Amino acid sequence: MNFDQLFSNFGDLSVQGLAQGAIYALFALGYTMVYGVLRLINFAHSEVFMVGTFGAILAWSWLGLDQNSPVPAFGPLLLYLLVGLVAACLTSGVTAVVLERVAYRPLRKRNAPVLTFLITAIGASVVMSEAVGIATRRKPWGAPPLIRQKELFTIAGTTITNLQVFLVLLAIVLMLALDVFINRTRLGRGVRAIAQDPNTAALMGVNKDRVISLVFLLGGIMAGAAALMYNIKITGTHFFAGFDLGIKAFAAAVLGGIGNLRGALLGGLLLGVLEGWGSGLLGTQWTAVVAFVVLILILLFRPTGLLGESLGRARA
Repeated sequence: MNFDQLFSNFGDLSVQGLAQGAIYALFALGYTMVYGVLRLINFAHSEVFMVGTFGAILAWSWLGLDQNSPVPAFGPLLLYLLVGLVAACLTSGVTAVVLERVAYRPLRKRNAPVLTFLITAIGASVVMSEAVGIATRRKPWGAPPLIRQKELFTIAGTTITNLQVFLVLLAIVLMLALDVFINRTRLGRGVRAIAQDPNTAALMGVNKDRVISLVFLLGGIMAGAAALMYNIKITGTHFFAGFDLGIKAFAAAVLGGIGNLRGALLGGLLLGVLEGWGSGLLGTQWTAVVAFVVLILILLFRPTGLLGESLGRARA
């Protein structure tokens, strides 16, 4: 263990971890929302994210951008980011809704056991991943370099870059928007009602199928935003992009309290920081292990997560 490496780069590792954790946080929202309403771990959510990464790159290619394009000026950059965000959220959102309609809704109508849902989710994940792999000939796709990392300022020897600020702020803004939607709007009250007591909510006139479709749509939109952030940070994607991040996002959801929106944000940011510290202490080759260790520890000592409040009981 290299404690000198950890302590000498503690600030930089923490900030880099926050930027990576912002992607985990938005990704984790899909897991936590579906679980909060259906008590289902949607393992195919990782492929919903993956489709969003390709959606953004396709939209940029239609605008004439590729991995060899120069970094755009500030004005065009805003347009490209907006187009990429809309494309990624749209493709991921539509994919999530179709997934719910095709894979999960028929099982709900038949009152299938929970194990059947889990097997279906895993099967849907494999099918979607392989379908995209065949369509892309299993080759990675490069994304255009939209943001050139530049140092904004330094605090106590820790360098803060424009990309890190962008990723963290985007995650927080979208998380706050989703939190306000769930807690302050009529549709959001319907989501919380179904999460808390679906039978009573149905008797009160809440359309369960419509609410569940909305939950998948919102989770897909958040995954699409995470896909945009991934494209910008990694500048590329491939058909297996959702697998590793999906496991880490799931660990983040469990860490924060699966079924809790704010817990997903907390868990994602915290997991990213812990990974950063782990890479400094153990080396970058051990970074992926951190998520599994955190998942095991949280399940052993606090299975409800740090916040541990269900979506149905969440309040602003």
